[in-house]
Amino acid sequence: MTSELTTALATTATLTRIRLNRRSPAARRDLADAVSLHKSVMLLAPDDLGENPRQQAGLLFRLEDATDDTPPTLLIQSHQPPDLTRLPHHYGTAETRPLHPMFRALVPGRAVRYRITANASAARRVLDDHHPVDNKHGRKIVALYGDDALAWWQRRAHQAGLALATTDITPARFPRTRRRADKPAEQAHPPGPMHALTRFDGLATITDPDQLSHALLTGIGRGKPYGAGLLTLAPA
Repeated sequence: MTSELTTALATTATLTRIRLNRRSPAARRDLADAVSLHKSVMLLAPDDLGENPRQQAGLLFRLEDATDDTPPTLLIQSHQPPDLTRLPHHYGTAETRPLHPMFRALVPGRAVRYRITANASAARRVLDDHHPVDNKHGRKIVALYGDDALAWWQRRAHQAGLALATTDITPARFPRTRRRADKPAEQAHPPGPMHALTRFDGLATITDPDQLSHALLTGIGRGKPYGAGLLTLAPA
């Protein structure tokens, strides 16, 4: 993505917050099924985007668990305001706000609060024939936990133009795809990432607004179609 395109998209990008209606069959299904949730989010992408419609529409999302005050909430970022009429009936209560004020406020030295649910992972070389690999180079994608996950996020944050001051790590729920009764077990695995997601929260200082804008618009790490990679900021 060129700097000119990043600047243009920063003026049109939006963030949609959907407070899910747990009485809705569609919402309950999506809370339990990662692939179903992905399909519901993709309803918001315009038709005829060709290959990679999620990337073309700039769709990133994060599912946040219910609290004492709010139901489960779906955050969706997109390059253009989404057409919420395409969501299932009574799916939830939605509000959309433009993100251009946030992008204008990205200046070096500014302190921010951040949150990202990420697929902290790395490619490891497989040295024997008894483990499946994920690509032709003989490497397997493995999940990172604890200090390894923290180091992963520190590297990615630095590349994204953030200097971290604090970081809290929380395992994030990843809804599994339910097995269909008409499919054998070996065909029932979901196409999404098979490792747990990790939520990183904390304080940081902006070091490079251009790199940060790019990371905000394109997401960070693997698993973006399944609720990973959306970085959100708030004033510190």
